[in-house]
Amino acid sequence: MSTTTATDTENNTIILGCGIIGLSTAYYLSLSSPNPQSITLIDPTPELFSSASGFAGGFLAKDWFSPALTPLGALSFDEHARLAAENNGREKWGYTPSTCISYIQHHDGSKQQKRGDDWLRSGTSRVNAAPAETEHDEGRRPVWLRKKDGDKVEVISEEGTTAQVDPRRLCEWLLGEVERRGGRVVYPAKATGLVRDEITGGIKGIVVKDLKEGTERVVKGNKIVITAGVWTPSVFKTLFPEAKVEMKVGSLAGHSIVVRTAVWDTTTGEKECHAVFTTHERDFCPEMFSRLGGGGEIYFAGLNDSTLEVQDPEKGKARPLEKQRELLREAVGDIIGGGDGGLAVEREGLCFRPVTEWGAPIVSRITEEDLGIGAGEGGVWVAAGHGPW
Repeated sequence: MSTTTATDTENNTIILGCGIIGLSTAYYLSLSSPNPQSITLIDPTPELFSSASGFAGGFLAKDWFSPALTPLGALSFDEHARLAAENNGREKWGYTPSTCISYIQHHDGSKQQKRGDDWLRSGTSRVNAAPAETEHDEGRRPVWLRKKDGDKVEVISEEGTTAQVDPRRLCEWLLGEVERRGGRVVYPAKATGLVRDEITGGIKGIVVKDLKEGTERVVKGNKIVITAGVWTPSVFKTLFPEAKVEMKVGSLAGHSIVVRTAVWDTTTGEKECHAVFTTHERDFCPEMFSRLGGGGEIYFAGLNDSTLEVQDPEKGKARPLEKQRELLREAVGDIIGGGDGGLAVEREGLCFRPVTEWGAPIVSRITEEDLGIGAGEGGVWVAAGHGPW
């Protein structure tokens, strides 16, 4: 079990889940807390960022949200820009504004022509997301996108409203900042129970099991924040079996592949990053993002499944299914140009992104009545179900 030093008092904050949400929570707490050493993150994975926080696309949008989420989306987008500007995010985690493209493929006359962003508009993925206005601009075509007879590209984003990051690099930076301020990270380990005051019943800490050694110890703290992604329901139920509420967070599994092509090289050629949305004849909707700092990296995904069983995080990285791997490789070769050097597969992944049926995240303090126990002077918060992007 890997740990870093922190104070061990009952006034600690314990964050269960060391992905992008848990680390963001820890980072901002460390900025505002007079005692950043009071922050402890706990994660069951043998390798951090082995699911969505390491294998998602990292696409950012300012106004591609339902009305209820628009203020939160704009706040998040602006904060990404501010954080990157103040901490050299372009170099450290690949933050960059991007241009969003709908790649519209030529049809054979027997079928209705498909737009690259049809699925955005019809609700098959990013529901009612892109603005309705589009602009045909062949000059904005990414150099790495294959050109075929009859196809075209349309710009579907307004300038300054979309951007992207490399999620893993952002998480690594946040982790480094939290540890630099004295926060503690414990993994692979999991919470197995609560420690409560014998008189008041208030929360005093949690029992943590070391998944390498099999031993248990108590981590003191009266404030618990659950940021465990798709595993939030099971973590919550383990700690609060008598709770009157359920954490209804589901999973949207996604396969992805990262390829490298000499055609896309920010050191010598095209400087602009793109997010490209299209359709494929095999009935799925590819999305791809050219990234900074990867020497020609392009992230390719869009093969999603809400029925795939979620893997136990203690087992580490999920292995991509062979059929989906082959389909993604076929689509990549059909859409992305490799130039004289061809395409090199850098990595392939399967991650489980936390979603809710109503399309909005759970970001809330849980009342003592709903917990079924008294929380004492601390409290319990949940932040999960934030969707695929």
